[in-house]
Amino acid sequence: MAAKPVPLVTADTRPFWDACAEGALTFQRCAACGHVQFPPRPFCTECRAAGPGTERSAGLGIIHSYTIVHRAPTAAFKADTPYVLALVDFDEGFRLMVNLRGCPPSDARIGLRVCVLFEPLAGGGALPQVRLLVE
Repeated sequence: MAAKPVPLVTADTRPFWDACAEGALTFQRCAACGHVQFPPRPFCTECRAAGPGTERSAGLGIIHSYTIVHRAPTAAFKADTPYVLALVDFDEGFRLMVNLRGCPPSDARIGLRVCVLFEPLAGGGALPQVRLLVE
């Protein structure tokens, strides 16, 4: 079976991936204008100020949109189909594309409340995913 691809870690994204490996979801906030952004960049995408700060997310959000993947993009994902790929709006104001785990695809809905979880990656590190929030 083919191996699943691993994220490309760059100098700009290393702090994010290091945090994920420790079980923390992070995002950036600009000290100059307050803009929240993801993915990490060396400048604010709103005002272009250098060096936005990194903050830890509470890891809670709402499904903004989703799709059910029935046809695997590569052989490495074939055993996972069907699965839910969701756009999640986190409470702090950033959006992330993740897999919805532990929820039958037929139960996925826009507006569902979710929380982050981390799945170990082959070779180390972790990948953020979400599951339904049980309140």
